[in-house]
Amino acid sequence: MTTKQRAYLKSLAMKIDPIFQIGKSSMTPGLTQAIDEALEARELIKISVLNNCGDDPRELAEIISERTHSQIVQVIGKKIVLYREGKDEKKKIMLPL
Repeated sequence: MTTKQRAYLKSLAMKIDPIFQIGKSSMTPGLTQAIDEALEARELIKISVLNNCGDDPRELAEIISERTHSQIVQVIGKKIVLYREGKDEKKKIMLPL
């Protein structure tokens, strides 16, 4: 992913609300599955890490990214933004070259 593409995704992410919250139970298989399905449907998602979660948001982003085969767009404070390109017929976001 180029710097220009990452900047474009960051600008899109500013307008969306977090659709998942990670709390004290941290990462569960069910949450991983739900995030995977959300990436399939939306391509770009934002996740909020709650204060009662003892894990580092950057480490959580790495784990989620690895498990869902997605890319980390950014981690700011307790917010994680992930992107996974959709299949050709389901593609919603057109990245700049």
